[in-house]
Amino acid sequence: MTVHLGSEKKTTDEDKATLKTTLRKYRFERGELSQQQLADMVGVSRQTIVSIERGDYAPSVKLALLLAEKLGAKVEDLFTLEEKDHA
Repeated sequence: MTVHLGSEKKTTDEDKATLKTTLRKYRFERGELSQQQLADMVGVSRQTIVSIERGDYAPSVKLALLLAEKLGAKVEDLFTLEEKDHA
């Protein structure tokens, strides 16, 4: 997230990190669950699972906890922050 203060642009910690996920890997390790099956287990649409796996959507804390619970994993096993390279 970038905060604009007048003409000054401030970079936040959120701008410096990218959310990475191993959700797809865990789906397959847990009985080759389909995106739809996992979506049904946690009460979201299949498209939400697709978006999370592609890195287009960061799940809420509640959803991340539900995904971890249903996959028998820890949240930090499913999601990590990766520093962006700033050139």
